[in-house]
Amino acid sequence: MEEAHLAWAQKKAHREDRLILFIDESGLSQRPTRVRTWALKGHSPVVQFHFNWDHVSIIAGMHLAGVTFRLHDGAIKKEEVLEFLKALKAHYRRRLLIIWDGARPHCSRRVRDYVDSTDGHIGIERLPADAPERNPGG
Repeated sequence: MEEAHLAWAQKKAHREDRLILFIDESGLSQRPTRVRTWALKGHSPVVQFHFNWDHVSIIAGMHLAGVTFRLHDGAIKKEEVLEFLKALKAHYRRRLLIIWDGARPHCSRRVRDYVDSTDGHIGIERLPADAPERNPGG
């Protein structure tokens, strides 16, 4: 069923001469990765590290010819999604078909109002909620 939905979106994008962009977000942290260490038998090892818990988030749009992305301090919220959509619209002169999941920032009123205000320049298709394997970004 999901394959038919995505195939329909691809045909629609071709028919309307739209660039298909898969958009998703991810976070990068300075947290250390889990490692192995040695200690004397019966003594628990203590690994000390000093860092802050700041993290950077990325929002990216992937298409057949490449990737467009932006980095942000902290989490990606509706304001960052809105800013990214505006930048995509300005960068790509052709009409866009955005394919993304149902994350909260994607569904916000401000994002929907902005998409509606583009007079069809930006079209939206959502990935099915029960099929994360259909998401090429994650």
